[in-house]
Amino acid sequence: MATAPDSQTLWIALGSMAAVGLVVGLVVAGRVSPLATFLPSMVLLAWTVVYALDVNRALSFVPDEPSMHQLVREAGAGARTLLTTGVFALLGVALFIPVLMPSRWSRGDDDDLDEEYETTPERSYY
Repeated sequence: MATAPDSQTLWIALGSMAAVGLVVGLVVAGRVSPLATFLPSMVLLAWTVVYALDVNRALSFVPDEPSMHQLVREAGAGARTLLTTGVFALLGVALFIPVLMPSRWSRGDDDDLDEEYETTPERSYY
């Protein structure tokens, strides 16, 4: 039976997940390059496919060496949990969806286009 984390560990975990959620939300919803969501989505989806094809190979990428720092081993345990429960697949698909939107690949409104039009003096009807 798993023991409940202490209060400080729980707040740190919740705060870090909220920060990750905020960053993912800003990247997905913001007007940044589509490659900002494409590259991480491909990494997460590729790792999930490797997990589906060869579990041992996919889990070998997770750091669990006793010589590593305790925080790195705990982060590795979290990554193992996210991989085995399918959360990485979910995040990979969520990050890939904006890549399919054509509006993300178009250029933004440039101010250079406004220079082509003539400006009329103030108080002029024509």
